[in-house]
Amino acid sequence: AEAQMDGTDLFVVDVRVAPGNGIEVVVDSDTQVGIDRCVALSRAIEASLDREQEDFELTVTSAGIGRPLRLLRQYRKLIGRPVEVVLLNGTKIIAELRDADEGSVTLAYREMRAVEGKKRKQGFDVVQTYPLSEIKSTKEYLDFK
Repeated sequence: AEAQMDGTDLFVVDVRVAPGNGIEVVVDSDTQVGIDRCVALSRAIEASLDREQEDFELTVTSAGIGRPLRLLRQYRKLIGRPVEVVLLNGTKIIAELRDADEGSVTLAYREMRAVEGKKRKQGFDVVQTYPLSEIKSTKEYLDFK
């Protein structure tokens, strides 16, 4: 798969081989992954495998919005866009991804806090850096409002 993507902006996110020889290759891109690119990659991979030696089922798919981010390259692609982060303690944060590196992500979001002398909570802008070791999952977030 990687040999077929050399010279393109495609990259492998995950490869899984299930019992019964079900192979799933998940790819992403710095721009977009169209179905035609998945089909071409699937054909190239299939041509390099020998069905006569061992039968298999091959699926090539793009890393969609519902899939958690796995690679730093995916995080960097989403800088400036909204993400949904779930921390290991269960806290869910909807925020703008401001920065990402090998060990942490920086998020910007609005947090409601109680203010002394006020009946209602007030919103405060927060920019917080979280170590990746504290993050359970991060996904691209789409607001349908």
